[in-house]
Amino acid sequence: MGNSKHPFSHMVGARTYIFRDLKDLMAKATPLRSGDCLAGLAAASAEERVAAQMTLAAVPLATFLSNLLIPYEQDEISRLIVDDHDAAAFSRISHLTVGDFRNWLLSDAVDEQMLTAVAPGITPEMAAAVSKIMRVQDLILAAKKCRAVTRFRNTIGLAGSLSTRLQPNHPTDDASGIAASILDGLLYGSGDAVIGINPATDNVPQVIKIVSMLDDIIQRYQIPTQSCVLTHVTNTIEAINRGAPVDLVFQSIAGTEAANLSFGIDLALLAEARDAALSLQRGTVGDNVMYFETGQGSALSANAHHGIDQQTCEARAYAVARKFQPLLVNSVVGFIGPEYLYDGKQIIRAGLEDHFCAKLLGLPMGCDVCYTNHAEADQDDMDVLLTLLGAAGCTFVMGIPGSDDIMLNYQTTSFHDALYVRRLLGSKPAPEFDAWLKNMRIFSEGEQVKLGTALPAVFQQALLRIF
Repeated sequence: MGNSKHPFSHMVGARTYIFRDLKDLMAKATPLRSGDCLAGLAAASAEERVAAQMTLAAVPLATFLSNLLIPYEQDEISRLIVDDHDAAAFSRISHLTVGDFRNWLLSDAVDEQMLTAVAPGITPEMAAAVSKIMRVQDLILAAKKCRAVTRFRNTIGLAGSLSTRLQPNHPTDDASGIAASILDGLLYGSGDAVIGINPATDNVPQVIKIVSMLDDIIQRYQIPTQSCVLTHVTNTIEAINRGAPVDLVFQSIAGTEAANLSFGIDLALLAEARDAALSLQRGTVGDNVMYFETGQGSALSANAHHGIDQQTCEARAYAVARKFQPLLVNSVVGFIGPEYLYDGKQIIRAGLEDHFCAKLLGLPMGCDVCYTNHAEADQDDMDVLLTLLGAAGCTFVMGIPGSDDIMLNYQTTSFHDALYVRRLLGSKPAPEFDAWLKNMRIFSEGEQVKLGTALPAVFQQALLRIF
């Protein structure tokens, strides 16, 4: 790894690369992405990046417990990571280096049960470090072994399942437009993860209006799923206080205290929100009530990254997520823009890293397979990432009419895309939702996902009401 004078160094030919500290080493070892270049953290060359990766591979995992990237006293996420670390779970891998850890994860001797037992002992920085020395196939294979099952009105994350968030956003929050998109999504088998709306008008009365509409639809058609309005957590708490039928509490989160403060949140506020949602007791098969979204670049965009590379900051957000036992977590991987993930190649790599790290830490991880219209990416790139995530055991993806979110103005995955990957891999929706789809004759009976041959009468009537 180096000598006593320079503990993080590596010689390539006649040249010695020296990395000033663990933070610098982690950043230089990260596969190329525009955000780290923007922050001045990236390796100056491919040779320096490889030297950093080889140096990082020799770092003992225990180093991450004694060498915090943000001091304990300065950051509540660092305190959370240290205070919640399970030493007994870590003991099984405490003797490994980062490179050994990669080999251990890929070993045939390591299975789902072993990874579940070890997860509480893995810190986000350990997960981020090992991902930096893994190829795409490594990220897929190791993530496939990890499983996180969560429950509210259905069971999400079981083997052989792939769930979807039905995202019926509308640029004016028009009730008929939202209802039409929900109907469209249900008829393609979308919505078992959540029916989740980003409101165009974000205030408490509007949140109550939309969440009440969603609850009416779910109750009227007895759909075994949950709803969520993706508003700020304080709005959701107030909506609960006013008696709104809230299922899930949503919040965007990041991996540093300063970044979360820029979102107007801290750990205490998230705990208050979870307690408020639990008090409603709206779950029928479980009590996972939180929904979190993350994304590489969020801490950097708030100038709250503390000189840490964006992928490691992202992994630290997963410590926040797992503290609150969420039903769903997803990386909105390409949404922040090309300043952070420049093109399709960088988005694909980042999506697989995010999924792997979160699953390794024990989270029910999904991905918004997406890009903005000014990024060097297209729908072919998204097809590649969607297929790879499906193979990696991704918990859920998005379902949008025609892949184009007309309110948020970005490109993601459609109802048809979700059907494609389910058919390709033989995956099914959550079992309760799958049974409902078959009972409603939206899906036909059988092992493979197939659409029914006729529009159910109950939805024919719904169409007439909408139009």
